[in-house]
Formats: sequence, C-alpha cells, structure tokens
Amino acid sequence: MAIATHNPATGQTERTFEPLDEAGIEERVARAAAAFRVYRRTRPAARAAWLLRAAELLEERAVGLGQLMALEMGKLARAGAEEAAKCARVCRFYAEHGERLLAPREVPTDARRSTVRFDPLGPVLAIMPWNFPFWQVFRFAAPALAAGNVGLLKHASNVPQCALLIEQILREAGFPEGVFQALLIESGQVARVIADSRVAAVTLTGSEGAGAQVAREAGGHLKKTVLELGGSDPFIVMPSADVAEAARVAARARCINSGQSCIAAKRFIVHEAVARAFKRRFVAHMTELILGDPRDPATEVGPLASEALLETLERQVRETVEAGARVLTGGARAGRAGYYYVPTVLVDVPRDSPAAREELFGPVAALFVVRDVDEAIDLANDTRFGLASSVWTRDEGERARFVEELEAGLVFVNAMVASDPRLPFGGVSAPATGVSSPSRGCESS
Repeated sequence: MAIATHNPATGQTERTFEPLDEAGIEERVARAAAAFRVYRRTRPAARAAWLLRAAELLEERAVGLGQLMALEMGKLARAGAEEAAKCARVCRFYAEHGERLLAPREVPTDARRSTVRFDPLGPVLAIMPWNFPFWQVFRFAAPALAAGNVGLLKHASNVPQCALLIEQILREAGFPEGVFQALLIESGQVARVIADSRVAAVTLTGSEGAGAQVAREAGGHLKKTVLELGGSDPFIVMPSADVAEAARVAARARCINSGQSCIAAKRFIVHEAVARAFKRRFVAHMTELILGDPRDPATEVGPLASEALLETLERQVRETVEAGARVLTGGARAGRAGYYYVPTVLVDVPRDSPAAREELFGPVAALFVVRDVDEAIDLANDTRFGLASSVWTRDEGERARFVEELEAGLVFVNAMVASDPRLPFGGVSAPATGVSSPSRGCESS
C-alpha cells in the first residue's frame, strides 16, 4: 500500500511519500536506541515539563490539526480539533501523575527491605490506526514517554502527515532528538523492526488480522506486546430508561467518527416493551443526520476513510440483508464523490450474519429486540469482542447485573462509551485485549 494522503471526501490523492529503505530504518532504530540510553536517566520533572509543553502546542494548533485529520482520513474538522484537545489532556494527566504512578513501592516480605521498581523497557514500536490519528498515538506516547521509554511510530499509511506532525510537536515540546520518531514504512517492513534486538516492545491498535500477525512476530522474538483489536459494542435499552434520550445518544454513539470507532455502539439491544418507541426515534435521528464535507461545520457524518472500507461495509450490509435482515433507513453508499455511506439501521438481523458477528466500521446499526434482562445479557455477550458496552436503565438491580455480568472491559450506565486517561482501557475477549484492568460501571451524572 502506498504511503499517501488520499482525501476521502473527494477520492483524490493529495500527497505521496517514499517509504524508508533499509538504511533509513537502521538509522532511526539506532538513533532511538542511543536516545534511550540517555533519556532513561532524565528526571521525571523534565519529562513532565516536556509533556506540558506538548499539551500547550496541541491546544494552540487544534484547529489546524483538525483540518489535517479531515484531509487525511475524513474526520469532521471540529471533531479533529476536539481530538487534539483530548491529546493535550492525556499529556497533562501523565505530566501531573506520572512520577507518583511510577514511584517505587515497598512490599512487606521476610527480607529487611523489599522494593518494587518501575523501570523503562527501551524503544517501543507503536503500530497505530488512522481512525483517531492523534489520540491513539498520544494515548500510547504520553505514558510511555513519562515512564522513560522512547517511541517509534509506524502509523497507518493513509495518515503520513499526521505522523510527521506528531513527531514535530513532541520535538518542539523539548523531547530530545530520537526520543520519538515517525517511521514512514510499509506493512511489509514492520516484521524487520519487530525483530530488531534494540526494539523492546510492540503495541498495536488495529484489525484482528494485523494483531495476529504482530503477535506472531513479537512472540517469535519474545517481545512484550499490547493489542487492541476492535469491538462490536452493545447498547442496551431497558423499560425504565429515558427512551427519548437513549435514542438520541444512540445515533451519536453509532455515527461518531462516521461509525469508525472501536468503542462506537454497533449492536442495539432493546427490550420489547420499549422497542417500538426506541426504534421510531432512533431511525428518525439516524435519517436526519447531515452527510457532507468534513470541513463543513454543518456536517454530522463524513466519509469513510477509504474506498476499501466502503466496499467492505457494502459487502457486510448486503450479506446481512441476504441472510434475512431488513433495512429501515439507508443501506447504500451516498450518490456523491468520495467514500460516503448513508447512516443505516438494520432489523431482524440473523445471529450468524455479518452485522451480528463482525465489526461494522461505518454508520450502520443492527437493532435487536429482547424479552428480558437475561436475554439482553446473553445477546450482548454473544460475541468474540469484549471491549465496551453502554446500558440504559434506572433499575438498580439491572445496573448491578449489567456491571457484573457483561463481558466487556468498560460498562457505561446511561452514558455513551468514551475513553478517559483517568480510567484503564482494555477488553476482556481475545480480539479486544489489553494489559489494563477493566473499568466497570461508569455512570453518567
């Protein structure tokens, strides 16, 4: 795949980049290893100061960064600016708390003194996705840099300018040369970097196929790995819920980032007592969403990031309908240039169809009706994904059951799922794994 900026709103190629050759990769890995030997000894206060400066730069440039995200992967420009601001928050969080989180801890044992230390590993290769091209990187980079590691970023091939600008921002913030570098390389070159003895660990957010391949490569070289590989999050609505509010939030939860988010709600599981009311409101909200240019402030749903993603979504919807599902609204690409798909709601979705079994990366919702809380939980857990979930109920007993029994890393009650640097983030099923502990029972105020 070429490393290039393709504008998803027009389908046009804006800029191309030559991938690094073997000498270029060697130069950057060697620079990272040399930088780590010095950087690991820097004072936590210095790292914190650089993170705080990075936060300031992200906030100062948020509008321009949002425009770049719109150009490269089709994100709404205002959402891109919000993403940059969120990256500033994660930098501030680890600047303020990093030293405390990494402080040595004494543990009582039979010895006179036993201490647990937290030492940096070394250069960490981060293989990051395009859907949140700044947030996914800073979610890794802020804690890694605060801990004294150095970063090598292999970003998605369709967001090269985002990758280079992240490196530039961190360098301008004061991080020493070589501490964070963007590697403009193709997927076929990743194995060579993982195999390098100077690379200590690998983290990836991406597809199941990419995760399996990286896990094999890293396992073969006994490298530590962290993988986050997607989700098919349930959004559960029970009779005691505020149905109107749940339906309004549901449309936003499904179409955030044009539906291209691992923690976007994808399977809507509604109790039969409120199914008709919820469906009517939900379909209306989905139908009313404004599809358009991501740089236009009026736009609510932008394009998918690539033609390949659009074709995959079309296939998944087509096969689901052929299996027996019905389309209540949408169900086709938009009749305009670019990679647009109309917000869609599917009902009567067979349990073995793509909309039920696969992750749909686009603005397509699968709506299911259940008889009771037991069926809701069984259906929510009937997936190989276990990343996050959103439940809507005012019943205290139901809340307790959902928090306890849903097989998901995060459970949000009466709120849309969102990541937060103050909370662990990770899944509990094989394709949505992470090293963090689950965050349970986050509730809207």
